[in-house]
Amino acid sequence: MLDKRQFYINGTWCDPVAGQDLQVINPSTEEPCAVISLGGVADTDMAVAAAKAALPDWMHTDPRERLALVERVLDLYKARAEDMAQAISLEMGAPIDLARSSQVGAGTWHISNFIKAFEQIEFISPLGEHAPDDRIIREAVGVCALITPWNWPMNQVTLKVIPALLAGCTMVLKPSEIAPLSSAIWSEILHEAGTPHGVYNMVNGDGPGVGTQLSGHPDVDMVSFTGSTRAGIAISKNAAETLKRVHLELGGKGANIIFADADEKAVKRGVAHCFQNTGQSCNAPTRMLVERAVYDQTVEQARELAEGTSVGPAHESGRHIGPVVSQMQFDKIQDLIQKGMDEGANLVAGGLGRPEGVNRGYFVRPTVFADVTNDMTIAREEIFGPVLSILPFDTEEEAIRIANDTVYGLTNYVQSQDGARRNRLARRLRAGMIEMNGKSRGAGAPFGGMKQSGNGREGGVWGIEDFLEVKAVSGWANDAE
Repeated sequence: MLDKRQFYINGTWCDPVAGQDLQVINPSTEEPCAVISLGGVADTDMAVAAAKAALPDWMHTDPRERLALVERVLDLYKARAEDMAQAISLEMGAPIDLARSSQVGAGTWHISNFIKAFEQIEFISPLGEHAPDDRIIREAVGVCALITPWNWPMNQVTLKVIPALLAGCTMVLKPSEIAPLSSAIWSEILHEAGTPHGVYNMVNGDGPGVGTQLSGHPDVDMVSFTGSTRAGIAISKNAAETLKRVHLELGGKGANIIFADADEKAVKRGVAHCFQNTGQSCNAPTRMLVERAVYDQTVEQARELAEGTSVGPAHESGRHIGPVVSQMQFDKIQDLIQKGMDEGANLVAGGLGRPEGVNRGYFVRPTVFADVTNDMTIAREEIFGPVLSILPFDTEEEAIRIANDTVYGLTNYVQSQDGARRNRLARRLRAGMIEMNGKSRGAGAPFGGMKQSGNGREGGVWGIEDFLEVKAVSGWANDAE
């Protein structure tokens, strides 16, 4: 069993001052695979103090120096790709092929895109021709607490750490205690890349412990959190005591609107996206809204696709889906499937319990409910598992109303060959992201939501700007530039 009890603070690996052991569980086997320490107040304080001490020098480095560091990180990340894939697969159950391609690949994608976006950041710029002696200075927001989830570990770590570094911030990373192994490798990469002492720190811990200590810490200037809406609300309340900036990337209940003129692959795309990463994605299209004229055939196609989705251990190669991450997550999904049945939804595929022939591991049956109404629990709550709800609609107006009738607003999807219709829906759907006809958003597009899906944007120029303060200066000495 791996021993990963140490934290990375002020450029060195150190033993916890006030640690408490926690076993990391392999979700494919339900067996412990590693042990970490959950930090205490003394550990958090040490990490924050190191970040605070490093801030004055780091925030005023030449931006090209910060860019060079990130370029070294990218090279080392690529070199450690297989180590990272194995760690992610072990800790959170991503099938190894998915871990190599999508999980690790997400980190490569984001780091590369931030390097390109950095060219567009002006740290000192003129206000305008009307005020020749005025300047706008963009500088680091300060010490940042970065709290990341278990479902896409490197996706979220890179979306926070890299723009914070480029902006000139110093930071403390608290990865999910459920999936901490990949962040230990990430910390090794940051160390080998030559990150100055104190600029980057990592302390393991849980939300009520280190998470709460960081979000309320008086020397932390910003909290960037990805996770549940419930936890995001708690962080916001705690952070309000010190009026720090709070960036939240929270839950979702994405609507995938399929019109009768959708292309022939629309349903297959929607089901595959819902089940990807075993349904453990905040932007998953978990509500499939289907125009009445093609409703019955869509339900049948979704049933066939779900029944054709194989489930297997994370270490095996193949196109199967793996387990969900934990016993708690498994139990939550089972309860919600039961609620769907109790509230009258039509179970057409999957259901309760593990897949046939499986008696160990947190494996969930790929599940499809039809005839769902938008007031049912399975249409309201984020399930975070391979569970699809299908709802009928008759008109475009009804589809928009159902899609927007949610507390969430992260990602919605539209499937139609009518370009004018797609554009109308893109304007009227209340979500931070709209993806249409299976076309992914481009490099550098901002990721983030509205309503209870959070605030702020990650990725590209927007992701870097979230870690910058704006300072207005008058009386600038132009001849001294």
